[in-house]
Amino acid sequence: MSGRLWTRQLGALILKEFRQIVRDPSSYLVAGVLPLLFLLLFGFGISLDPGVLQLAVLNQSGGVHSRGLETAFAHSPWFRTHPVRHMKEAERLMRDSVVQGVLVLHQDMDAALQRGAPAEALLVVDGTEPNVATFMQSYAQGVVLRWQETFPPGGRSVESALRLEPRIWYNPTARSVFFLIPGAITVIMTLIGTLLTSLVFAREWERGTMEAMFATPVSRGQLLLGKLIPYFCMGIFSMGLCGVAAVLLFDVPFRGSVGALLLISSVFMCCALGQGLLISTAFRTQLVAAEAGLFSGFLPALLLSGFVFDINSMPPILQAITRLIPAAYFNTCMRTIFLAGDVWPVFLHGIFFMSLLAAVFLGLTYHNLQKRLDK
Repeated sequence: MSGRLWTRQLGALILKEFRQIVRDPSSYLVAGVLPLLFLLLFGFGISLDPGVLQLAVLNQSGGVHSRGLETAFAHSPWFRTHPVRHMKEAERLMRDSVVQGVLVLHQDMDAALQRGAPAEALLVVDGTEPNVATFMQSYAQGVVLRWQETFPPGGRSVESALRLEPRIWYNPTARSVFFLIPGAITVIMTLIGTLLTSLVFAREWERGTMEAMFATPVSRGQLLLGKLIPYFCMGIFSMGLCGVAAVLLFDVPFRGSVGALLLISSVFMCCALGQGLLISTAFRTQLVAAEAGLFSGFLPALLLSGFVFDINSMPPILQAITRLIPAAYFNTCMRTIFLAGDVWPVFLHGIFFMSLLAAVFLGLTYHNLQKRLDK
């Protein structure tokens, strides 16, 4: 077969698939509506920021120093204080989830500070939410340190031998949305890629048009590319939509380059689409293929890509499994390109392994795509 004829046949297959996409309303839903819907849910519905913490304050001392510390907590933007008279009242508020912590200023606090002796205060936090408990301890320590600088015990300023000046790189405001949105894009693109293509061959089998395709002189390579290219274009369109929404709706900084984003997204889409096509060649019903796409694509991307759980904190066996998940590499690249910029050692590492996985998925798909009805 001449190269010109081969190209014309491939173009006809691509045009046929694009017409099928245009006629199918679900394609618009998956490529256009679904990414924005998921991004809005992840961006506005999930937050790791603690917000305003509810704190009960039991001031057993009542002196000028304890009242000053109590006022410092009341004026802090991170706390809303609830003065209590007894520890039992504080316990009741914590048990009823009205407060997440209790600050106890002991009776001898002011007397100890007047003598220049060290004094202690008790902070009891609700451990049912470890993330909130950690934030409460850190913020409480910050309030105490600032109070010591502006309201020194006994009116004497205490000079510290070492002053620690913390700085947060890449996300100075420590907003969780900057961390969540790139990871959400990873999950969304995995879902779209596998869901778009896991149904293409299964749909042909259910409609009885696969036999007609086999009767044509097109080759397996043409059939594979004819299905891959249109959905690749849809996936890149969805990726652009997610990127624009991340910057405009959620103010996520984009410090990398569009070219790097396009390259990384293209390699990842080959992985996701290859996985979906492999599923589509393995199952001949759309329901089973869709379920397989969700379970093999969405769940690993959600749980094992680093979006929800840190990979380094996982057991070694799960860390090894993440090496086989394209979303883990894509998630790292997305957070890097949005928050840090073009860091090519990170990009090249991810591109290399995603390319290997894409080659495996597409190679297995090509092997399974036999023009036979008795397989």
